[in-house]
Amino acid sequence: MNAETDLSTLIRNLEPRTLPATYVFCSLEDTDYGALSHTTPLASFAEPEGLTLVLTRESADQEGLAYEGTFRCISLQVHSSLEAVGLTAAVTGELAAEGISANVIAGY
Repeated sequence: MNAETDLSTLIRNLEPRTLPATYVFCSLEDTDYGALSHTTPLASFAEPEGLTLVLTRESADQEGLAYEGTFRCISLQVHSSLEAVGLTAAVTGELAAEGISANVIAGY
C-alpha cells in the first residue's frame, strides 16, 4: 500500500482512536539515549538540552521521574506520506477549536 499524499483522501480515511494509556513528557538532563529503554517510551527525542521521553504515567511514576501534565494519545490510523501537506494542520486546527492542546508526533 502506497502512502497517501492527497489531503482530502487522508481526511476521508481517518480512523482516529485514543490509546488506552495516559502519557507524560519527561525531560532528563545528562541522560544518554537508551538509558531508560526499559520504560518502553512511546517516543524519545535526544536534543542538546536533554533527553525527552514520552511514556506512560505509570512508567514515569515507577521510575520517580518528574513531569507536568498528563496527556492522551490519538492515533489517526491512516497511511499518510511523510511528504503529505496539511494533515497535521487540519487535525490540530480541529483540536484547537475544541480547546484541546496537541503535541504532534509523526511516525513512519
